[in-house]
Amino acid sequence: MSISQFLPLRNDLLHEEPYGAPQLDVTACLNVNENPYSLDEDVAKDIAQEILAIAPTLNRYPDRDHTALREDLAKYLREESGVEVEYENVWAANGSNEIMLQLFQAFGGPGRIALSADPTYSMYPEYARDTFTQWKTVERNSDFSINIEKFIAAVEEEKPSLIVLTSPNNPTGTLLDNADIARILQATQNVEVAGSIQSAHPLVVIDEAYAEFRDPQVPSALELLEHYPNIAISRTMSKAFAFAGVRLGYLAAHPDVIQCMQIVRLPYHLSALTQAAARVALRHTKEQLAQVAHLRQLREDTQEWLSQQTYKGHTLHVAPSQSNFVLFGGDFDNRDRIFSLLVERGVLIRVVGPQGWLRVCMGTDEEMALFRKSLLEVLRIVENEN
Repeated sequence: MSISQFLPLRNDLLHEEPYGAPQLDVTACLNVNENPYSLDEDVAKDIAQEILAIAPTLNRYPDRDHTALREDLAKYLREESGVEVEYENVWAANGSNEIMLQLFQAFGGPGRIALSADPTYSMYPEYARDTFTQWKTVERNSDFSINIEKFIAAVEEEKPSLIVLTSPNNPTGTLLDNADIARILQATQNVEVAGSIQSAHPLVVIDEAYAEFRDPQVPSALELLEHYPNIAISRTMSKAFAFAGVRLGYLAAHPDVIQCMQIVRLPYHLSALTQAAARVALRHTKEQLAQVAHLRQLREDTQEWLSQQTYKGHTLHVAPSQSNFVLFGGDFDNRDRIFSLLVERGVLIRVVGPQGWLRVCMGTDEEMALFRKSLLEVLRIVENEN
């Protein structure tokens, strides 16, 4: 991107590129981890009727604290996780991206450190950059799990204000066990935050954007909420809930964390239309999540299929995933070429994560059949080119 030399863009942004996955008109869009299934017709009609009902009131600002929506989100979390959550524990925003940005605005800043485990979601360092927070990471193990002892040692050394961990992790799909999260939380009780008041301890943020795709018996980090006031769990309706176009993310945390979020949020940041649509969707949770079990099985089938394929005489590496995507390859020496050849065949996946890997999101059965057929063709082409 070329920036005019006459514009006073911040010096630290002069050579930056805007974040964003490619948006292309293809047969199979498998690159941004959406739920590929359209809304149920009755749900769409209910949303339209609700929007029509509130349209005459749009000359007024919405409820800036979106209390009714927070009550509905708390109800959903209680039913989904079995954890007692009240509306005072919940905050919502325009996607989990805004939730994360507000966390960095409230708890990051100049002189503060945010700590994570690499590889992880590529937007995190951008939140840090935008809030002048120093971003540091601890390298994951070769299987993309976290070395907890090594990570705790980094917490004790760096004294971060924010610890940001994703479960299931993006782009690897790796789960973080609640027992390991508890160990990190316990360690933070003896860690003071650099650049903060003496009694402060790091806030541990667990990003569960893909939580609904985990195996049913796997608990949420919400179970730790009653034991540790310095944990915050981020969720979204963009993924499993098939609601990416609405942009609704939310956070479950101690009420004091929610109050801190309210300090930095923009006035009336969540529109009346967004609040209304989200509340209707939450009334139709069963319909909105109807395809999750199928997508979960499709993930398992895709992992098994990929693990049976070869590239240059070696079977593909497949990262075990508990999300709606799979990271695969490991040894792709020209992943950009593979990506481009797939696009030519109408299949859009993602070049992301460590070198040598590609990520595919679960689509419809027809889209995944096209992916499998196209990948086999492309791998043979690239092998012959080399």
